[in-house]
Amino acid sequence: MDFDRLVVVMRRLALEAGDKIIEIYNSPEFEVKSKSDASPVTEADEAADALISAGLTEAFPEMALVTEEQATSHGQTVSTFLIVDPLDGTKEFIKRRGDFTVNIAYVEDGVPLRGVVYAPAKRRLFYTLADGRSVEETGTFDKETIGVQVPITVSVPDNRGLMVVASKSHRDQATDDYINQYAVKDLASAGSSLKFCLVATGEADLYPRLGRTMEWDTAAGDAVLRGAGGVMVRFDDQAPFTYGKPGFENPFFIAFAPGVLLVK
Repeated sequence: MDFDRLVVVMRRLALEAGDKIIEIYNSPEFEVKSKSDASPVTEADEAADALISAGLTEAFPEMALVTEEQATSHGQTVSTFLIVDPLDGTKEFIKRRGDFTVNIAYVEDGVPLRGVVYAPAKRRLFYTLADGRSVEETGTFDKETIGVQVPITVSVPDNRGLMVVASKSHRDQATDDYINQYAVKDLASAGSSLKFCLVATGEADLYPRLGRTMEWDTAAGDAVLRGAGGVMVRFDDQAPFTYGKPGFENPFFIAFAPGVLLVK
C-alpha cells in the first residue's frame, strides 16, 4: 500500500463527506429510516457512504472495501481491507448534538494501520501520517492543501485520578460499575469515535466500551489511537484487538494510555 497516497485520499474523502453531512445537518429537516437491526440511518449516512465508497474504489480498485451502509459487503472474511463508517454517531446527528464523525481506515493483517476521523460539526480532524504517527490538523481544512499538522500523543496517566471518557448514547450500568473500580478525576461523555481521539490527544486516559460495536465503528479511531501511542484490547481477556472478524462484530473493549493499571 502506498501510504502517502492513501493518507491524502482518505483525508480528502473525509472532508468531502463532512461537507455533505453538514449540508444535510443544517437543513430544516432530513429523512430518518430504521435498518434491519432497528438502528437509525439518515440520508446523510447514505450520501456520505456513496461519496467515500466511490472515491476509494476509484483510487484503490483492487482493495477490498467494507462499509456500514453496504450490507452486501458484510459476508466477506478478509484480513486486509479498507473500512468505512461514513457517519458514526447517527443518534447524535439526529439530535443535532454535533458528536458525530466520518471514519475511514486501512486494515492490514487484522491491524488498523492508518485512519482518519473527522468531526465536521466540531471542526476537528485527526489522522495518521504515512509513517503511522497521528496528528490533529488545524486550519481551514482545504481539500487539496494540508494545514498545520499538530502531533498528538497519549497522556502519562495518574492512576490516583484518571480522566475517563464514555459513550454519550450507550452508557449503561455495567459501564458505570466498571468505571467505578478506578480512581476517577473526571468523567466525560462523548459520542462516536471522538472518544478514541480524546484518549489519543491526552484529553482522556481511559475509554471502556461494554456494549455492541462493529469494526467500522472503531477501526479509524483505533488507528489514530495507536499512532498516538495508545492501546486497545479486548475487555474479556485484555488480548490485542484485531479486525476482519466474522461478521465484523467487535467484542467489548478497553482503549487507554499505557500506564493505566487495568482492572482484571
